[in-house]
Amino acid sequence: MHGLKVLPSGRPGRGRLYVSLPDGRTVAWYDRLAKRISILSDDRCDAVLAALRPYLSGDWTIGPPPVPTPAELRRLYLPPDRDLAPNRPGETLLGELAHGAPGGSRTRHRMRRRLLALQRTGAELDLLEATDWRAVHDVPLPGLGLLDHLLIGPPGVFALRTVPGRRQRAQVGDLLLTVGRADPGPDPRWIRRAAARAARALASTVTPALTLTDASRVDVAPTLRDVLVLQPPTLTTTLRAIPPTLKPPDVEALFTLARTRTTWTPEP
Repeated sequence: MHGLKVLPSGRPGRGRLYVSLPDGRTVAWYDRLAKRISILSDDRCDAVLAALRPYLSGDWTIGPPPVPTPAELRRLYLPPDRDLAPNRPGETLLGELAHGAPGGSRTRHRMRRRLLALQRTGAELDLLEATDWRAVHDVPLPGLGLLDHLLIGPPGVFALRTVPGRRQRAQVGDLLLTVGRADPGPDPRWIRRAAARAARALASTVTPALTLTDASRVDVAPTLRDVLVLQPPTLTTTLRAIPPTLKPPDVEALFTLARTRTTWTPEP
């Protein structure tokens, strides 16, 4: 069996590794937490093991998969070009910078600063993914642009927009966000619209959230009650303290829907 591809689910080093045929059909997957290889066809066993060999360590088991849930069935037949789960934080910016971003040096500097902020937030979200949370990055929202992070966990679904704090004071109001002496930006309004769009797509409540990275101080208007304001040093603690509303199967079902590109950009 030739041409098998190994593709990750979720952030590198976490979740599952899927072994797929060239046409995108999954033939097996390796659950790195359970240390188990689930294979759909015994006649492909040797080829699957050869493809996964670089990723295997310690003791592991192999056998037929457990009876899949409907969400897992949808994920098994998700073609790679429709899967958003492998996206890294700032995936689009990474590509633009790697292939020569348009604009001058100041524009590229702002892009790199924003990329670092996205990666900082992504590193914090990685800490949550080991405990029944799932994240999707660079989610396309037609008419709005890209949602930086969509986070799904026991407390619910969160739409996150990351803003670089630039080691300056940040002021978050009902409509505008100001960092230092820069012109105010409409980030609170934007993230509300993005969360509403995500809620319609997922048929689930979605909480809008702003993440301020490396701000020297963050002042939040007392009237701002519908947008969650987070900072990386306390991001995971704040989110884990929210009472749970979703069970693990609900989290996985929403993650399967969220990672599917056609959920956000339906095909004509």
